[in-house]
Amino acid sequence: MAKDKNRPVFTCRGCGHTQPKWMGRCPSCGEWNTFIEGEAVRKTGAARDAAKIPKEAVLLSSVEASEGIRLGSTLTELDRVLGGGIVRGSTILVGGEPGIGKSTLMLQTAAGLGMRYRTLYLSGEESPGQIRRRADRLGLDSKNLHIFAETELSLVDGCLRRLDPELLIVDSIQTLHSPDLGAVPGTINQIKFCCHEIAEWARQRGASVFFIGHVTKEGAIAGPKIIEHMVDTVLYFDQSGGDIRFLRAAKNRFGSVDEIGLFSMGEKGLAQVADPSALFLVEREGSLPPGVVPAPVYEGSRVLLVEIQALTVPAKGGLSRVYSDRIDPGRVSRIAAVLEKHASLRFSDQDVYVNVAGGIRLTEVGIELPLAMALYSARTGLCFPGNTTVSGEVSLAGEIRPVPHFRRRLRAAAEMGFTAFIGPEKPGDEEDAAEGWIRAASVTQSIQKVFAPQKNSGERAEVNS
Repeated sequence: MAKDKNRPVFTCRGCGHTQPKWMGRCPSCGEWNTFIEGEAVRKTGAARDAAKIPKEAVLLSSVEASEGIRLGSTLTELDRVLGGGIVRGSTILVGGEPGIGKSTLMLQTAAGLGMRYRTLYLSGEESPGQIRRRADRLGLDSKNLHIFAETELSLVDGCLRRLDPELLIVDSIQTLHSPDLGAVPGTINQIKFCCHEIAEWARQRGASVFFIGHVTKEGAIAGPKIIEHMVDTVLYFDQSGGDIRFLRAAKNRFGSVDEIGLFSMGEKGLAQVADPSALFLVEREGSLPPGVVPAPVYEGSRVLLVEIQALTVPAKGGLSRVYSDRIDPGRVSRIAAVLEKHASLRFSDQDVYVNVAGGIRLTEVGIELPLAMALYSARTGLCFPGNTTVSGEVSLAGEIRPVPHFRRRLRAAAEMGFTAFIGPEKPGDEEDAAEGWIRAASVTQSIQKVFAPQKNSGERAEVNS
């Protein structure tokens, strides 16, 4: 006798484990009273599987390679991070802290694209009236933007079939749920299932989808962390101490993950920062204080001038620590060890604090020489020259290695009024010299060229010549 495929089964709401009969405690996750009764195979899934056409394996060489059609939004900073626009059929996960502006960013994107494409804003947290009031406050044209406030996946599926949007924004993925998996939204099983269903719909219809996700207090995406492998692009929305917002890509199947988008939050929503060259430089009169060094950093396709700040104080309790949340603490410890070895400067009895003005996080190798200069300045109390900037990678042997895009860094520094540039002897793939470029082969040599004139006031400062 054939088995009934639609026989009742019991599924755990917490982990998705199935059992042929009800149990008080789930043997997989250990939770109590989480089993609910359902069907082994949902009718919708069985019907969908029956309609599928069998596929055969093909040779990779016979597959036509296409770049894919991109939708250009009205936010060029968003397009920059995505690699040139929104790819049709792609799924994008946007994460950020509560209140940082994720919904504002997506509403502005939807309003801009709604003029040219059918756009649906699926809201599970706000009513249509609340979204309309926000759109009016931001001065957005919402005539062609469709709003649907619903959290049940089956009803959302019906709306998608009727409207057939080209762009879908889900705010947020934690609010969606399917009754087949339990009534509680936000569980691991619910998030994975709802994301998979919408992603499959998007790939079949050639539509683009934005999933908004919340983050934990540690800064990681909460529930949607488990669906990062299911989407094409993962974006993180971060902020500095002020109104500046940073948009970064942690994963991007259609572009680079090195680009950064800059926005400022105001009364009219998020405004794009068109020229961020001097955004992170602190304006002050007189010379720089000890421990402060300006540096050109390469982020994606542009150069930003930033200010690296360092402070050293005697360690408390005999145990030194490194406090740095904008630059990797491991990198700070390594540069301090290089200075202790090659510059005879002791950091083992010091607490080291490192910060970047403006709150931007730096990861590229070109910040290592500026970081070394900032630590040396903070430890000795000698000021870094205000007309000078520096860039280079530091090896464990104390050598200064070339950095990419050296010419663009030097040009950007010159445009901001810096007349001297401390850098490696060989700039890498660029052979020609430049005015104001002071070559240094090692950390000790760069320290001598920068700080030796201050120790011997009778000598002329090379960096100011």
